[in-house]
Amino acid sequence: FAGIMFLIYWISVTTIGGIVTDFTNDTLFGEWICGNLGPALESIGCADWLVGLINDGIVGGVGAVLGFVPQMLVLFFMLSILEQVGYMARVAFILDRIFRRFGLSGKSFIPMLIGSGCGVPGVMASRTIENERDRHMTIMTTCFIPCGAKMPIIGLFAGALFGGASWVAPSAYFVGIAAIICSGIILKKTKMFSGEPAPFVMELPAYHMPTVSNVLRSMWERGWSFIKKAGTVILLSTIVVWFTSYFGWVDGQFRMLEDLELDHSILARVGSAVAWIFAPLGWGNWKSAVAAITGLVAKENVVGTFGILYGFSEVAENGTEIWGSLAGSMTAVAAYSFLVFNLLCAPCFAAMGAIKREMNNAKWFWFAIVFQNVYAYCISLMVYQIGSLVLYGTFGFWTVVAFIVLAFMLFMLFRPDPYKDQKTYSLRSVEA
Repeated sequence: FAGIMFLIYWISVTTIGGIVTDFTNDTLFGEWICGNLGPALESIGCADWLVGLINDGIVGGVGAVLGFVPQMLVLFFMLSILEQVGYMARVAFILDRIFRRFGLSGKSFIPMLIGSGCGVPGVMASRTIENERDRHMTIMTTCFIPCGAKMPIIGLFAGALFGGASWVAPSAYFVGIAAIICSGIILKKTKMFSGEPAPFVMELPAYHMPTVSNVLRSMWERGWSFIKKAGTVILLSTIVVWFTSYFGWVDGQFRMLEDLELDHSILARVGSAVAWIFAPLGWGNWKSAVAAITGLVAKENVVGTFGILYGFSEVAENGTEIWGSLAGSMTAVAAYSFLVFNLLCAPCFAAMGAIKREMNNAKWFWFAIVFQNVYAYCISLMVYQIGSLVLYGTFGFWTVVAFIVLAFMLFMLFRPDPYKDQKTYSLRSVEA
């Protein structure tokens, strides 16, 4: 199974899907559309703000979504083949015994595996879980796995603060897996998620050749849902971020800003207003706060936001140009705290849109988002405060709070399950 999934991701991300995605992002939207649309709008006399809104906000926002579609279609195509063949049903059954120990169903494995590529299809894959409790918990924890969009953040901090250390990226995946296991155990011991995972009763179909029509239909349904739902969310959010980044008050006048005037932008004021919230995590300056906020639109925005705020209009994917500036603005422990928070907090707007659709309930949606952010905040708080105590000998009020949070989480992990008597017995599957 590991070999098959490696091959699928290699084809969809690195080879066929990667080639088409690179063409879509760099050539189609980068050079052909955005490269020609801006000068064309300027030639007909459009105002600077309108050129920026259309070219960078609307077209750039749509392009950011559509650029990933080729990779996702290839991935969906091959996953559909495995499902139609009957292979995925057997994988879920085998893993049920392992996942049941952490309060999850074996069917929760596939969304988490897919979520390592992109959180949107990972969340959408949870619809195969019939039990509503298990499906909600899977949706809430799937995005803890680092997706491809979080790789630039990992690369940025690994290079800027840790000298390109090879342990940073693997530790990010370990943090994601540990977060899923710990949160699963904790949630399963609460009343709303209590009880044994749903009896895993399923029919294991005989292996058979898939039909082309069924595979293509499944691929298109998943792909179109992504384009229609997630694309809308990305489009609107990108317009908002663009406007708040390039408009602000200078000398009492509200106008469009230049690159060196971003300290006066609306986004800078918002970042300054909320920066105190992240001070206990070690990165309480407005630039880091703004980067974390823009990361909610798309996690890749974190690197680009740091680049703009540190005076670079364009940066490489791993942000090599700003390593020195970033290293001088926070300690290594604070950097790892920032990294952990962005790995575990609420995902990008596209994934949030998928969560809202799959939850199909506003209360459950907001509970999931709040839980993810609070969980990320608590883990980051412990990383920075306890890490600073160990490495630098600093101790204060928030260090005490961090130890209280740690004690509470350990209590929730190891306490006896108060709802153990409500659990049901699992049933074996039936081979057809």
